[in-house]
Amino acid sequence: MSQFLSILRKNFIAFFAFFLMIPVVGFSAQDEHADSEEPFNASQVILHHVMDDHIWHLWDHGGTIYLPVIVYSSERGLDVFSSRNFYDEHHNVVEYNGYVLDHNHIYLADSHKAVLDLSITKNVAMLFINAALLLLIFLAVAKGYQKNKGKAPTGIQSFFEPIIIFVRDEIVKPNIGHHYEKFLPYMLTLFFFILFGNLLGLLPGAGNLTGNIAVTLTLAALTFIITNFNGNKAYWGHIFWTPGVPLPLRLIILPVELVGIFTKPISLTIRLFVAITAGHIVLLSLICLAFIFKSVWVGAGSTVMVLFISLIELLVAGIQAYVFVLFSSLYIGMAMAEHDDHH
Repeated sequence: MSQFLSILRKNFIAFFAFFLMIPVVGFSAQDEHADSEEPFNASQVILHHVMDDHIWHLWDHGGTIYLPVIVYSSERGLDVFSSRNFYDEHHNVVEYNGYVLDHNHIYLADSHKAVLDLSITKNVAMLFINAALLLLIFLAVAKGYQKNKGKAPTGIQSFFEPIIIFVRDEIVKPNIGHHYEKFLPYMLTLFFFILFGNLLGLLPGAGNLTGNIAVTLTLAALTFIITNFNGNKAYWGHIFWTPGVPLPLRLIILPVELVGIFTKPISLTIRLFVAITAGHIVLLSLICLAFIFKSVWVGAGSTVMVLFISLIELLVAGIQAYVFVLFSSLYIGMAMAEHDDHH
């Protein structure tokens, strides 16, 4: 763990100065509420920035990206259109072509029946950006490795190679064991996907990708599938017929073991979701204090706190990626471990 923190400190020091000013510069003080006569609603602003949406609002007066809406229903078939159609010139939600947008869910206007929503929402767009960034960076790293084979790494390769080696030697290999090479590509992808998603989520106007429970649940489900598909005879034997335990106790242990299979991915899901979402809410809450109290002094104090919390959030971004991969490796390693039971 200390080695990981050392790597973060050395390799991400350049990011600190950049991210320090993000909450101050990137948060739109006016947002969509400041130009109106309505009182400032902090909870509405926070939820708007934390939750998913069919539009991507970056700043006022032209800073809104209207994302594609893709919906399917048995009554109307497949429809594709811009989310701009759901809003009038005053940005009020309106019905369009038989569809209505209600609390960010799309329904048929006549029956209010939910449709299959395959839209490119803000978090889906962030997912594509995250994936594209991963491909661009690690294709460049792979190219650098081929070019500098047998030599000291240079450029972007020298930046990421210590982190890759750390994930391999300090997380994956000790916890999975001698079969770790089979799972290393997945673990590295998992680590950098979460790390990049956490860091990108701190950018002004960015989507809360890793703070979306659907995303964390999908990542946990992948670990769950890989773990149980690779479980050996000893793994399933300890679940269904725990050795060395009297028969009456097995009736108690069996349901506990079965529940334990599902609590592992649930814990992975909730841990990442809560840690990232809570951090965003704390930052936005501190920023909102300046607009609630309308005080320069409160604004100055909250700015100092936001800068401090931002540094902590950078550390949390790395720690959460580390913890998710650590427990994923541990679960897979436990499922593949050979047991020498003595009766």
